[in-house]
Order: sequence, then structure tokens, then C-alpha cells
Amino acid sequence: MDALWCVLPAAGKGVRAGGDRPKQYQPIAGRPLLDHTLARLAAHPRIAGLVVVIAADDRHFASVDAVGGKPLVVATGGGKRSDSVLAGLIALPASVGGDDFVLVHDAARPCVRAADITRLIDLAGAGEGGLLGAPLRDTLKRADDTGHSAGTEPREGRWRAFTPQMFRRGALAHALGLAADAGIVVSDEAMAMERVGVSPLLVEGAEDNIKVTTPADFALAEFLLQRTR
Repeated sequence: MDALWCVLPAAGKGVRAGGDRPKQYQPIAGRPLLDHTLARLAAHPRIAGLVVVIAADDRHFASVDAVGGKPLVVATGGGKRSDSVLAGLIALPASVGGDDFVLVHDAARPCVRAADITRLIDLAGAGEGGLLGAPLRDTLKRADDTGHSAGTEPREGRWRAFTPQMFRRGALAHALGLAADAGIVVSDEAMAMERVGVSPLLVEGAEDNIKVTTPADFALAEFLLQRTR
């Protein structure tokens, strides 16, 4: 399989992270979170280029046309993640065909391991696509309206979904468009594909592929960035 392009939705505000700017621009080890994510992806030999999707009123993105020697395209996103991913798919170069696979990765996951990206491409590329994730290992509780435990749920067959997620450009754009037309907010690309009858392959990846969400996550991400490749 040829090298793939990767779309990064980065138009969100990340309010749970606090701070005076969206979380993707808050610093980790002296550099914006987004810079770390872009650098890690660009360093992968099987990623051909990157599309970053930012908000229309973004004042923080430092416009460049390449990262780590890989081309970088900037697109304008929408109010929902799915809108931004669709905008990124549209902004891909014409050389990326409808049947070509494309990666989608959270801008707030800077610690993804290169070996996991390779495994995803190799395994999910043999079918109709898939996503990185990890089986649920903790005991799962169901909470009531008062925050008390109302029961224990089975964890067998349940996974945590990570990114990258990988699907064919045309099929993913079609699935996202159908969800939008139906007024359904999909939480990730796999959900959109599930709605049109695709069963994405779950590819187990390292659990330190964290999504930076809260202030405490920044310190953890800095720690992990020094120890993962």
C-alpha cells in the first residue's frame, strides 16, 4: 500500500482543558500540543501528507506548508468533529482517490506510537478499514442520576476507541454525509461507517495513546512523549 494522507480535526475549543486558548495550542515541553502531534505523524514513513482542519476564527495556527518534509494542507472546519473531518477529506489533494485509504487522527493524541500506526495500516488495509483501540480492562459501572453505582456492566467485547482511524476516502465522506443529513452526531469515523453496514477492524494499540482532555493530561503527555516513539 502506498503512503497515506492523514486528516487532523483541530477546530474544537477543548474547554475541559482550561487555559486561555484551545487545548491544541497549549504548550507541552515548550511547544503547542498540535505541533507534537504533527511532528510524530510526519515522522512516520507511511504517511504521505497531512491536512489540518482549524476553526474559521483560529488565530493561533502558525501557517506552514510542510512538517518534517511532508506537505501540510490547511482547511476550515465546522462546529462538530464530523464536519471538520468531512472538510478535511474534501481538502485532500486530487491525487488521493475515492478508493484510497485515509487516516484520521485526533490533534490531541500526540503520543501515538509509530508501530501502532504501521499495524493499523497493514491489518485494516486488508479489508474496509479500522481503528486503533484497546479492550476494556477495568470493571465497568453504570451510574444513576445521583452519581451512585446502580450496577455492574459486562466488559466482555467492549473496547476503548483510539485514533488513527482508517477508511477509504469516498466511503468515509459518504458515510459522514449520510449521518449529517439524518441529523445524527457521530462521535468518531467508525460510528459513521457502522451506520452504513461496515464492521471496522479493531486493532489493539498501546494504551498510552492518550487523548489530552484535562489539565492533568498535559503533564502525563509530556512524560509519555519522552518515552514513546
